[in-house]
Amino acid sequence: MALVTVAELARAAAEGGYAVGAFNLNNMEILQAVIAAAEEERSPVILQASQGGLKYAGIDYIVAMARVAAESASVPVALNLDHGTSFAQAMQCIRQGFSAVMVDGSKLPFEENIALVKRVADVAHAVGVSVEAELGKIGGTEDDIIVAEREATMTDPQEAAEFVKRAQPDLLAVAIGTAHGVYRGEPRLDFERLTSIKNKVDIPLVLHGASGVPDEAIRKACQIGISKINIDTELRVAFSGAVRKTLKDNPGEIDPRKIIGPAREAMQQVVREKMRLFGCSGKA
Repeated sequence: MALVTVAELARAAAEGGYAVGAFNLNNMEILQAVIAAAEEERSPVILQASQGGLKYAGIDYIVAMARVAAESASVPVALNLDHGTSFAQAMQCIRQGFSAVMVDGSKLPFEENIALVKRVADVAHAVGVSVEAELGKIGGTEDDIIVAEREATMTDPQEAAEFVKRAQPDLLAVAIGTAHGVYRGEPRLDFERLTSIKNKVDIPLVLHGASGVPDEAIRKACQIGISKINIDTELRVAFSGAVRKTLKDNPGEIDPRKIIGPAREAMQQVVREKMRLFGCSGKA
C-alpha cells in the first residue's frame, strides 16, 4: 500500500489508547528489521529519517527504500522527517515524497516556533502531509542535534494549548523528562505534567528519547495519552552488539551478509518487543 500519514496512525492510536512506534531509518537492514517486525506483529509503523540518516543514506535512497517497503507491506507504513531543522528542509522532504514531517523549532523563542510550524503546516496540509512540532526542549544528543541538560526545559501545559491552537500541528512532541541518547541514570517522567497537557491539547502527543525508559513508565505514558513513541538508540545498541559478537565468534569473517544479518535479526526482535510494549501489536 502507499505511504500513510503519521497523523492518521496517531489519531487511531489516541482513540485506541496505545502508541505507534517510530523507528529511525539509516540503512536497508534497519528498514528490513522494522518492516519484518511490523508484519509479524500486525502493527502499523512509522519510519523516520533524522539529520544523520539523511546525511548518511541520502534523501533519494531513504524515500525509495520506504516506498518499496510500504508498497510491499500489508500493514500501514508512514515516512516521517525527524527533527527537521528548517522550512526549506521540510519542503524538500515533502517534494521528495515523505508522508509526514516533524519541524523542530523548540530552540526558538515561543513566537518564532509558532511561526515556523504554522508556515510548514499551511503547505503540508494543502498536499496531505501531516506535521509534528515540539514544545519544550528534550535533552541529550541525537545525530547533529545537541541539547545540554541545562538547556532542557519541560513543556508548559498552558503554552502547549496556545501553541497548538495557533501553529496547528497534527502532533505535538512534549518534554516530560526523557532525553535523546543513552541515559546515565533512570529517567523520571513527569506524569502529572503529561496529564495536564493531555487535558488541554486535543491532538496526539509524542514521546521522544524513549530508548531506555522503564517499561512500566512507557505503559503509563501510553495510558495517559502518548500516541507516538520514537526509538533509535536501542536499535543502535542491538545492531552494534550483534556485530561485535559475530566478529568475536568469527574473527575471520569477511562476508557483510553474515556480519550484518545477525544484527538485522537482533533489531527485529527489539522492534517486536517495543510494538508489544506500546500496545500497537495487532492494530494494523
